[in-house]
Amino acid sequence: MKTLSFPYRIDQTGRTAMAGPDDELRELIEQLLFVAPGERVMRPTFGSGAAQLVFAPASEQMAATAQHLVQGALQAWLGDRILVEGIDVQAEESVLTVTLRYRTRITAETRSVVVRGQV
Repeated sequence: MKTLSFPYRIDQTGRTAMAGPDDELRELIEQLLFVAPGERVMRPTFGSGAAQLVFAPASEQMAATAQHLVQGALQAWLGDRILVEGIDVQAEESVLTVTLRYRTRITAETRSVVVRGQV
């Protein structure tokens, strides 16, 4: 089953771009990681808030906090779709990079995604 691609865009044929199951899951992860809680009107708890940590001093505590925030958000919002196997968070200047290894619950395939966000 295909869903609307995020962000919304037009494909090469002039129609609304659609995403397959793998792309949809990657796009959901990206949205979840870089949306701050309270940013979505009808879903005030959606998001991880990890992007705000870019402004914190780089340290082991900041990395641990980011991993905790990301793990909690993934469990709360996508726990029925993925099983997190590992998270690596790096913040350099104004770029937050999250490397996520996960297994899809439906197919049990292991996947990896690298998400970079600039704030």
